[in-house]
Amino acid sequence: MKKNKTNLAAALLLALLTFLAVSFQWFPTLNLTLQDAVYQQENRADPTIKILAIDEKTLEALGQFETWTRKPYADLIELLNSGPYTPKVIGLDILLVNEKGEEDQLLLEACQKYSNIVMASNLVFTTKLETIDGKTQANPLYIDLVETPFGELESLVQTGFVNTVQDTRDNSVRYTLLEYGGYQSFASAIVRLATQSGDKTTDLISTMPTDANGGIYIDYTAGPETYETLSLIDVLEGRIPAAAFADNIVLVGAHAAGMGDSYFVPIEKGTQMYGVEIHANIIQSLLEQRCLQPVSTFWNAVIYASLAFALAVLFTRLKIWINFLVTAGILAGQAFLSLKLDESGIVINLIALPLSLLSVLIWSIISKYAAEALQKRKIIHAFRKYVAPQVVEEISKNHDYQIKLGGEKRHIAVLFVDIRGFTPLSEALEPEQVVEILNEYLELVTEAIFQNDGTLDKFIGDAAMAIFNAPFDSEDYLYKAVCAARDIAAGSERIAAKFQERFGKTVSYGIGVNCGNAVVGNIGSDFRMDYTAIGDTVNTAARLEANAKAGQILISESVYEGLRDRIAVTEIGEIPLKGKSRSIMVYALDRVEPPKGQEAGV
Repeated sequence: MKKNKTNLAAALLLALLTFLAVSFQWFPTLNLTLQDAVYQQENRADPTIKILAIDEKTLEALGQFETWTRKPYADLIELLNSGPYTPKVIGLDILLVNEKGEEDQLLLEACQKYSNIVMASNLVFTTKLETIDGKTQANPLYIDLVETPFGELESLVQTGFVNTVQDTRDNSVRYTLLEYGGYQSFASAIVRLATQSGDKTTDLISTMPTDANGGIYIDYTAGPETYETLSLIDVLEGRIPAAAFADNIVLVGAHAAGMGDSYFVPIEKGTQMYGVEIHANIIQSLLEQRCLQPVSTFWNAVIYASLAFALAVLFTRLKIWINFLVTAGILAGQAFLSLKLDESGIVINLIALPLSLLSVLIWSIISKYAAEALQKRKIIHAFRKYVAPQVVEEISKNHDYQIKLGGEKRHIAVLFVDIRGFTPLSEALEPEQVVEILNEYLELVTEAIFQNDGTLDKFIGDAAMAIFNAPFDSEDYLYKAVCAARDIAAGSERIAAKFQERFGKTVSYGIGVNCGNAVVGNIGSDFRMDYTAIGDTVNTAARLEANAKAGQILISESVYEGLRDRIAVTEIGEIPLKGKSRSIMVYALDRVEPPKGQEAGV
């Protein structure tokens, strides 16, 4: 129950951390990197969108950009609109705010003739305190000034603001305003003009899923240098015919490093894109009715937190290798889902789930190892009370050993020992003296069993039961069993003399040893169990002990046959044993031959 509560608490904590990670956009750089890798990988430029670049070649021909008059723009508009087939839109991504002289009139005259011109404006924002519904709050997007084309030019052309919104997390341009404060963007103005048919305009802008500020997340389809880009000077000097731009959207903009109009974009990490190329991407997205739509942060957080909770609970119950497979499967599923969602422009948080899964996986591994460590401690604590120290050490090394109900069939040796004359002794002495005698005697028995790698099965009043070759295999266990009997006998003689001197009373022993197959394991219930052996082999050993006289060790024929060259015995003969239908051959153990190099024992 305690373990389940701990796992549940950990699952809730992991779910909470996941919810917070999504809600407060933890690890934003990692998330942006993954999103850009998934959602910004197309390279499909619209061939009807062409860029006339104010590039190094053009600057070499016309001089520094700041020195230009308005004549090149007037010449370009006249040139592109002079033939039978004209561009749908000519968009000048250049702020022509101030008058520059007599040649301004050339541009005004050109724009009076043609209605396919869009020019750039700029919104100047400031922060202003505003009172809305009785609450005063700061508005950082208050339009303080609108910079528009100079003089009469503003009324002759369509205009749109070219403000660039850079992501504060990595300075990339991912977002754009389509409309704000009653003004339209440069791209919006171009798309509206390009989709105009007669007096009817198909307003693609109004159908876009804009946010509260009137903006969208740009779904880039072309990286830097992907749209067809031509040098402006080549067009002005007639090297490229005007007919090449018929029915196209033609954008004119900065395309040189020194002009300060380049930005980082998500479609190609680490590279910059000129502003006119960004406008081209926005225009194509509007024409194709595409944009990226981030899933609600709240629902992202709820879904991921719920998944983290479910997996945290599940992973504590599964094997670690299965958890790794499930984790890999879920990550593969997220990758597949994100690609399918990309077809609809739906953007999900991509880093929260991998980090959450990693946390859940680490927790499951830690909890399993902690549970195993706790289980090992429980096993060692339980077995230390009735198993030889070396056996306990073996258990501590065996990571697969578990305390559970049930048993296994093993060939074992079983030893029973009982104090003879204990009942009259207990009647003649004080209870404290009886306990002292019993404890000393049982301590002798325990020590003899443990020194010979035996397992102390149980104490039964003034008797004890031990098994050998369980729970782990023990080399030469039959010999060790009779050695334990010999050691008990030798020790009993010493403490008998001690008790005689102190209390005027003495005790003796009776021992029975048998070997054979038995079922060994934990018997009982989940909350109370004993490690023991059951079967006919055990019953026979108990009967041998019951028939042993004071100071006698009785062994079965199977024990004798297994050790006949290493022990000396006196044949007792066949005797009937209580509860058995047939008599068995019994021997009294006289002596145990010591291992080579040691002196003989009793």
